[in-house]
Amino acid sequence: MNFTAKDVAALREKTGCGMMDCKKALTASEGDMDKAIDFLREKGLAASVKKAGRIAAEGVAFATVSECGKVGVVIEVNAETDFVAKNADFQSFVKTCADTVIYENPADVEALLACKAHGSEETVDALLKEKILTIGENIKVRRFARYEGVVTSYVHAGGRIGVIVKFDTTDEIASTDAFKAYAHNVAMQIAAMNAEYLDEASVPAERVEKEKEILTQQIVDEGKPANIAEKIVAGRLNKFFKEICLVDQVYVQDSSMTVKQYTESVGKELGGEIKIVAYTRFEKGEGLEKRQDDFAAEVAGMVK
Repeated sequence: MNFTAKDVAALREKTGCGMMDCKKALTASEGDMDKAIDFLREKGLAASVKKAGRIAAEGVAFATVSECGKVGVVIEVNAETDFVAKNADFQSFVKTCADTVIYENPADVEALLACKAHGSEETVDALLKEKILTIGENIKVRRFARYEGVVTSYVHAGGRIGVIVKFDTTDEIASTDAFKAYAHNVAMQIAAMNAEYLDEASVPAERVEKEKEILTQQIVDEGKPANIAEKIVAGRLNKFFKEICLVDQVYVQDSSMTVKQYTESVGKELGGEIKIVAYTRFEKGEGLEKRQDDFAAEVAGMVK
């Protein structure tokens, strides 16, 4: 044997392939690292090596609810171009990932990749490498969230935004068309208004204190009397909460009420209580470096 365990680990680091595959590749190439990488590429196992460094900030944010209606998942899977995001093969892979999260309940992305893909004998990681090879772009499973209970999902603009929401109410209320319409409207509100927090209690104390400092300084700069500064800060802080807290936001489909008031009115109409417990909103590519294509240079290169 012309290689060591360290060589196997180094090859795995470079290619992302499994230990056994790396060992086979080094055996076949008599310990030559470059030849081993070529061996893995020829087998289609290391298709991601060349593409791993390429920016993947497009893709989709996908949200769905299980067949039983008791598990909701939102997931973001990135690709390099918007064109690939519309590819049926890519979309099928995203749905498989979401279904795997529903049924396997992995702790994080790393655990998801190690799971056997739902409806397949392969792992999610193996399917991912296969898609990179066949589609020809870098693809990454970035993040996901999963809720159990009374849940709803919403996908906006073909996958630009994905939302899941969890509610606390009775199964009887949850089964009504009126509740389903309400839940859908709340999910759309979240997609459109992008509230940072569920309610005032969810806002970290340090965030509130920082906002108070900013508002106080604004009032001082405006030359307002110190004796009324506290009241002004309280009023502006209330406005701040209405902007960043979902339940305090003005309901976009009826500006005469807040989301909390809308929720209470639907609960009253259905003869019970409804509470929004949690939500997750993913927007594809948010916070990621975007690919900057130089179209002129690309055309010039094609001409040459």
